[in-house]
Amino acid sequence: MNPYLDVRPEVARALAKGGPVVALESTVISHGLPRPQNFETALAMETAIREEGAIPATVGLIKGRLIAGLSQAEVKMLANADGVAKVSRRDLAAIVMEGQLGATTVAGTMLAAAVAGIRIFATGGIGGVHRDSQNSFDVSNDLSELAETPVAVICAGAKVILDLPKTLEVLETLGVPVVGFGTSELPAFYCGESGLALDLRVETAEEAAELLRVQWEIGLNSGVVIANPPPAGAALPRADVEAMLEKALESAMKNRIQGKAVTPYLLSEMAKQSGGRTLETNIALLLNNARLAARIAVARSAQGRRNAARSLKKPRRRRRS
Repeated sequence: MNPYLDVRPEVARALAKGGPVVALESTVISHGLPRPQNFETALAMETAIREEGAIPATVGLIKGRLIAGLSQAEVKMLANADGVAKVSRRDLAAIVMEGQLGATTVAGTMLAAAVAGIRIFATGGIGGVHRDSQNSFDVSNDLSELAETPVAVICAGAKVILDLPKTLEVLETLGVPVVGFGTSELPAFYCGESGLALDLRVETAEEAAELLRVQWEIGLNSGVVIANPPPAGAALPRADVEAMLEKALESAMKNRIQGKAVTPYLLSEMAKQSGGRTLETNIALLLNNARLAARIAVARSAQGRRNAARSLKKPRRRRRS
């Protein structure tokens, strides 16, 4: 095992038996949702995963230790602490060395999950190419991590604040499959539609699990995006979201919000404009993705048991006397 990673006993036991495990990020706890909804939603996601028959493994850094399977007390610590470091691949070594408290992004969680042996990860939306990227060159590390880390990310597409056409184009260039779950259109986080067509689609958790099996058995060691639209009753009209986003972007520019602070600022501004509707949708899609991820993890675990059973039933050659 990696000397900097602690895989908690429940998670380790499940992995050792080939059981279903779902990784969860912690940036959504420390930076993505306001208090107290951040802590409540983190626990609700873990509960949803357990209800579907899988084991949750929330990932984060406590005193510089990278942990897969944070305790409830540790999740609460990340939810309530101020100044928690936002940790992606670039930041990981420094935060570990300094013994800091850290919340892992999509990329940071994928990296930790892969090292721990977890192949399924649920989140809200991935990062991507930011608007005005031709000037800022701001492209999320999530995309490069997806290109090289064999973990399936179940999400509601990319965050709506991004340049979605460019994000989808970069994923294609990097060879990352983007698979619609019950949809042929990329979801746009709060919205079920983006106007961007997807070439790949699956209808069930079993189909998704089979696609992942073939992807990785072929030797394609990239991640896979499984794009799951927000629940129909929670999705917001695309025109409303775009109008709110334009105002939030103007506010961010006026207040000179830059770098890692942009995403949480825009999401917060849109929540204010919508009277909390975007926050409600965010929580609903997080729970929806957690449940789907658990069902896919359960299907993959069942695949493994069937394959093991078939290998045991193979007839043995008799030795010639």
